[in-house]
Amino acid sequence: MTIRVVIADDQELVRVGFGMILGAQPDMEVVAEVDDGAAAIEAVRALEPDVVLLDIQMPGVDGIEAARSICAGSTAKVIMLTTFARDEYLYASLRAGASGFLLKDVRGEDLVHAVRVARSGEALLAPAVTRRLIDDVARQTVRPRLDDSVLDRLTERERQTLLLLGRAMSNAEIAREMVVSDHTVKTHVSNVLTKLGLRDRAQAVISAYETGLIVPGGEPPGAGGGPLRT
Repeated sequence: MTIRVVIADDQELVRVGFGMILGAQPDMEVVAEVDDGAAAIEAVRALEPDVVLLDIQMPGVDGIEAARSICAGSTAKVIMLTTFARDEYLYASLRAGASGFLLKDVRGEDLVHAVRVARSGEALLAPAVTRRLIDDVARQTVRPRLDDSVLDRLTERERQTLLLLGRAMSNAEIAREMVVSDHTVKTHVSNVLTKLGLRDRAQAVISAYETGLIVPGGEPPGAGGGPLRT
């Protein structure tokens, strides 16, 4: 199945370069290259892509506002593009619904991999990198925004799963920590996303912070205490 991609960046070299790399893949089609957020929103409405690459900072409608609109009105997966690993707007972008981020100097093979992974709905990029980046930004900007009573929607095992997702663990790592099968982890992850109304794992990380389940800069409850057992 062909992955349809929209690229939005006000730097022409980025748009063209990314477009050439992705367009050369047999399973990808770049359906639009635009230079601002408003054009990206219109392209998504008209073309229904699978994945959208959005520059965080663009003139007019920026990437955060565009991500919020695109994620609310479509099933497209959004990947934010940033120049710096500690972009102050990254957390807001993920909270808006983006599935992850890429640095603009990303290697071609990693760009292709990220688009495929985002389309599949799995965790985008190296979990440890994502956790360090979110934690660094969240340390300065995040206070609990969600009533922790939302966690009452989850079973104990699902709550443990959310905590481990917040620690940016992969399914295999969660399975080892909880001493369960990969299939069971996938079920728990799916239940967490459904019950909390989340789009993907990136938003699960955000929810772990916003409910206070994980404290920015601190060791989350349950960390380092050995496997979580039934």
